[in-house]
Amino acid sequence: MTWSKRVMDVVVALLLLVLLSPFILGLVVWLLIHEGRPILYVSERMKTAEQGFLLWKFRTMTVVDTDSGVSGGDKASRITQTGAFLRKYRLDELPQLWNVLRGDISFVGPRPPLRRYVERFPDTYAKVLRSRPGITGLATLVYHRHEETLLAECQTPQQTEAVYERRCVPQKARLDLIYQQRRNLCLDALLMAKTVFRRIKVH
Repeated sequence: MTWSKRVMDVVVALLLLVLLSPFILGLVVWLLIHEGRPILYVSERMKTAEQGFLLWKFRTMTVVDTDSGVSGGDKASRITQTGAFLRKYRLDELPQLWNVLRGDISFVGPRPPLRRYVERFPDTYAKVLRSRPGITGLATLVYHRHEETLLAECQTPQQTEAVYERRCVPQKARLDLIYQQRRNLCLDALLMAKTVFRRIKVH
């Protein structure tokens, strides 16, 4: 990560935390009242091909003793009413501003993968994770909704895993590597703006 990208991350994260702190506090109170504890969902993700970190999100699902892999149709029944709203507008990712400040992730980059997928596809992620993972990115904007559609049709954890590994990992990696070749602050700003407005043309 370049120093200019890191400076932009810190400045924007601090600005958003100041501006959004009343809203974030309101969300915390709402979740405490309507969903109970825990408020946060904390999951290990990979910062590099070797180094993990703890990613923070607002919890959007009911808690189970064992949970692994990405979310597919097999987990749909666990999404709470509030969680569905948070996911729709990506508000569940607001706690990741703390991850940005810590330097775990950037605003723009490949989505940080679970360790299991990095171990399953070491060559792919050795290339992808040369970029600092991000909250949003080219792959997120172009492919995320299609990925959601694919995984929503899966009815078992095994189906979800197979579809994700066979169809999602290669496509997202291809887009992440395109971003890696073209990344600059102007592109980052454009992708951040498109994330806010949720608009991008797919060719």
